[in-house]
Amino acid sequence: MTATLDTVATVTGSASARARFIPRRRPRVVTHVVLVAFMVYFALPFWWLIVASTKSQQALFDGKSSPLWFGSHFDLFANIAALFTYSGGIYWRWLGNSFAYALAGGIGATVLAVLAGYGFSMYGFRGRQAFFAIVLGSVMVPATVLAIPLFVMMSSAHLTNTPWAVILPSMLNPFAVYLMKVYTDDAIPAEMIDAARMDGAGEIRIFAQVAVPLMRPAVITVLLLGIVGTWNNFFLPLVMFSNPNLYPITVGLGALQAQAQVNTGGQSLWNLVITGALISIVPLIVSFLTLQKYWQGGLSLGSVK
Repeated sequence: MTATLDTVATVTGSASARARFIPRRRPRVVTHVVLVAFMVYFALPFWWLIVASTKSQQALFDGKSSPLWFGSHFDLFANIAALFTYSGGIYWRWLGNSFAYALAGGIGATVLAVLAGYGFSMYGFRGRQAFFAIVLGSVMVPATVLAIPLFVMMSSAHLTNTPWAVILPSMLNPFAVYLMKVYTDDAIPAEMIDAARMDGAGEIRIFAQVAVPLMRPAVITVLLLGIVGTWNNFFLPLVMFSNPNLYPITVGLGALQAQAQVNTGGQSLWNLVITGALISIVPLIVSFLTLQKYWQGGLSLGSVK
């Protein structure tokens, strides 16, 4: 009986000792509050943009409705119709220019970044470290610093006031090269490349059929970053273009805003500026939602078994 009690006491003591060392979960209330605060902080401007786009130019400034809630009249479709017919439908041209610049610049930057990143990662050549250091150093150079030198270069080549003045600089993305190089180092084993070479595959075939599928998540990431960066680019097109018909949507809305600040107390075109800003972000949202499945699906693609 005594032995049984000792055994029970020993087991109970061990259980109590283990219970004392079980880590307690920290309350997540603070974390949830912080996340909700950040969500509201980032979503509030977008909500204001949606609400303001549904108001007429008079309702924007009469103070009869809250800036964060809809007015008595829903004028979104009227604002869209006025925007697309303003000045002979020039907003359509700005929108088409942004699509052309973003697709050409994003796809070009992705192709160059994939090739350069794969080369830096998989091939050993003289001066590789020095060239890659130059790439890393160029990442830290602000884009606005390069605007004037780029303008001088494009002017010397007679490319200003042409789409190439924006497309060509957008195709050079040092951060994308760095991202592809780092991702390739981890995603593509050197043994797999050596095995493909021993099987008689050429370098182009290895790159196209072995490397690119493994690099798919990084390729989609670079493509998204390139498209968004070119779409949102403002200062470079502002420097390169003097013809309003070549403006992307960012510079076009800036010119429309400047005109709104001059005309009749700055109120006559504000509904068009706000509606145009809302429409300008719709393609970016669609791009992210469309490419998200390929982005997530590629995370497990090409795993080595």
